[in-house]
Amino acid sequence: MQVTSDGRFDVPLYTFAEAARALEVSPTTLVTWGRGYKRVTAGRPPVVGAPVITAVSGTSPGEPSIPFIGLTEGMVLAAMRHAGVPMQRIRPALDALSEEMGIDHALASKRLFTDGAELLFDYAGRSSDPHAGDTMQLVVVRNGQHVFVDVIEQYLRRIEYSPADGYAQLIHLPGYQVAEVVADPTRSFGQPILAHGGVRVADVLGRFWAGEDLAIVAEDYGLRLADIEDVVRVASRRAA
Repeated sequence: MQVTSDGRFDVPLYTFAEAARALEVSPTTLVTWGRGYKRVTAGRPPVVGAPVITAVSGTSPGEPSIPFIGLTEGMVLAAMRHAGVPMQRIRPALDALSEEMGIDHALASKRLFTDGAELLFDYAGRSSDPHAGDTMQLVVVRNGQHVFVDVIEQYLRRIEYSPADGYAQLIHLPGYQVAEVVADPTRSFGQPILAHGGVRVADVLGRFWAGEDLAIVAEDYGLRLADIEDVVRVASRRAA
């Protein structure tokens, strides 16, 4: 099924650096996911990897390249990496998922949450690839059903899906312990915002870096001080 674009799929909202910070992955890793790679070793054929998340082609370095759906796909991929499966094993499994589901952007589809673990289990069982069984690290049996391991399931639960097409329409970003920070393509051009109040994370941090007292910032925005402190804590950790 080909997706009909509504902006979530093809309007670039994030630079690779911005998306990497939001997802807590390295910018180099995210560029590889979004642009693919070609590695050349003397005496060996080139090794080529296709992109695995959606990125808009033709943009210059430093310009927004990743649409909202690409950010969602990156968050799910980060979860799979956290589960300990290397990307060279994940890539063929993603191809199998897309083929089995018969849809584009499988990582951003609700069907991944509902059917993905079972499909991966079936893929591992019938694939001729000797490494296909590595993807079983992503799946466990619970109550007689194949489901994703906890780290992936927790990330998938951060996604809210559109009832109209089953694709992601809002994500709750990882890394925050107190504040609820979301990316919503219909608000603030998809930039991370605090769910309660809709204040951009960048605006909070801008005032903090300007030397303003966090209690005053919280009062001005009608937010809890604990939320503001959490936003600053996460930004400071990511900048380290």
